[in-house]
Amino acid sequence: MLRSVRSLLGRRERPRDVPDTEGARELDAPRPERPTYVVGDLHGRADLLELLLGLIDAHIGGSGSGDPQLVFVGDYVDHGPESAETLARLRELTRDYPDNVVCLMGNHERMLLDFLADPATRGPRWMREGGAATLLSFRIDPDPILSGGGAEEFREAAARLRKAMPEGLAGWMANLPLSFRSGNLWVVHAGADPAHPMDQQSSRVLLWGHPEFEAVPRADGTWVAHGHVEMQGPVCEDGRIALDTGAWRTGRLTACALRPDGRHDFLQT
Repeated sequence: MLRSVRSLLGRRERPRDVPDTEGARELDAPRPERPTYVVGDLHGRADLLELLLGLIDAHIGGSGSGDPQLVFVGDYVDHGPESAETLARLRELTRDYPDNVVCLMGNHERMLLDFLADPATRGPRWMREGGAATLLSFRIDPDPILSGGGAEEFREAAARLRKAMPEGLAGWMANLPLSFRSGNLWVVHAGADPAHPMDQQSSRVLLWGHPEFEAVPRADGTWVAHGHVEMQGPVCEDGRIALDTGAWRTGRLTACALRPDGRHDFLQT
């Protein structure tokens, strides 16, 4: 367990009063019920996770925030080299700090689970989307399926992955929530249909996005923080907070620190 995590989640004092800055009381600002840190797509970068937790710890100390909430938007696996380590660290955090840490499901966790359930049918797509890196992180050679392997090779790889995964890990992933709400802030993986209330979104939209999400602002005052779509930099505007900055290849893992008074800061490795 990271010492910085123990430090930041151990702080339970009441936040000290901080004077408002210009714009802090705008009616349309995201206002979670408690200090909330939303972390973008990790994609197998356990090293960046560790660095970002240190930045969050320092931010909490500087802002005087107490009892912080950490929300991860999903996509913990694939592409990067440390999917197994990333899953282990996040599972540990949710186990040790269930009141402070929430991990959402991303479409890459969904693809991994679908591969385990139906490797011959779902495996090829997962491989195209970076699944080979996840197999390697569990010390499974993906070459037999990458070099034209058929159904039997995919089934063998799935069996080896099930055996390599720690007990209960697949069940932990399968039970990850698809959304998180605090105040007028919702956190999802990919986006939402602006024409429907947040509590009536389909799982497909939350995991894979909606064509009108980035084009049509919501009319209900809700802010939606999300990952999934890579951006050059984080964005907080028009009711959307975009946090996927391609950490697995850029080295820039991003979080948004949101306060109940409407202010926010971006933190980045």
